[in-house]
Amino acid sequence: MSIPSNYLFTPSHEWVLDNGDGTITLGISDHAQELLGDVVFVELPEIGREVETGEEFSLVESVKAASDIYSPVSGEVLEVNEALEDEPETLNGEPYTDGWIVKIKLSDSSELSKLLNADAYAATIAEEG
Repeated sequence: MSIPSNYLFTPSHEWVLDNGDGTITLGISDHAQELLGDVVFVELPEIGREVETGEEFSLVESVKAASDIYSPVSGEVLEVNEALEDEPETLNGEPYTDGWIVKIKLSDSSELSKLLNADAYAATIAEEG
């Protein structure tokens, strides 16, 4: 699966889509779901929760491991993908579309400039390899 060029990424394999209205949509990258294997559970944060950059706010469990999900930005959780409660495997099949985890209202949109573009993220994955 190719890395979407309009997404931003973190070194810890979260992706961010700038919705253009002061909010972002966030999930885990295709690379992350490959490392995890078959996802069996996603712990979603509470709507209204304030998150800080770098704070753990969610958990994804697979048959292999459990992995914390960290917020790449500060803001308020506006929406969670409740479909993941019944179908966590969506993270494996559609990590960049139906497998989103949360939508966050940004406290400071300048934080987006600290994230990796698709090319820089691809280089990060290659270095890990």
